[in-house]
Amino acid sequence: MPDAINYQKAKFIASYGNAAKIPESTCPEVCFVGRSNVGKSSIMNKLFNRKNLVKVSSTPGKTSNVNFFEADGVHFVDLPGYGFAQRSKSERDRWASLIFDFLNMERSFNLVVSLVDIRHDPSKLDHQMIEFLQEGGYPFVVALTKADKLSRNQQAKQLAAIRKQLNVPAEDIIVTSSQTGAGIDELKARIEAACLDEEEAEEAE
Repeated sequence: MPDAINYQKAKFIASYGNAAKIPESTCPEVCFVGRSNVGKSSIMNKLFNRKNLVKVSSTPGKTSNVNFFEADGVHFVDLPGYGFAQRSKSERDRWASLIFDFLNMERSFNLVVSLVDIRHDPSKLDHQMIEFLQEGGYPFVVALTKADKLSRNQQAKQLAAIRKQLNVPAEDIIVTSSQTGAGIDELKARIEAACLDEEEAEEAE
């Protein structure tokens, strides 16, 4: 793997609606998870510097499968959004099962990017996701999305409030915007550190 990931090489690999059909990890993996309307697809597209590689819909809840993308030997995993009330309960239950079945698999999990809308207090489901990641010992960062919708003062206020509510260290929260690109370089650096560290550790063994 090079010293940095060429995100513009990103391409779609596969989509799975059943966790049991997902192949084992063969390379570093970075997972993205969050509420259905948190802007996950937009952040991933900004990361890849592509407009529509990860499908963006005006209707929340578009991602209903586990979707894999690959760039420079790293897999980027787009997990279904959670908590979208306008889908049937059975469909929401399927998504929840798919998310947690995947996260409970024996995989690389170099980094999990948990996305939370900076404009609002974290939902009950956001709290449950962070607690799950903390208790499971997953390496993760919280990406606060849609920062362009708030002033700098509002961003700082919400950042402090959300950090306290989620009980996450300040260094593990990144304020981002898919519109302005804020925080994207920092997110890339965290991803590369997580993936390159694994390779260096393997080489040292």
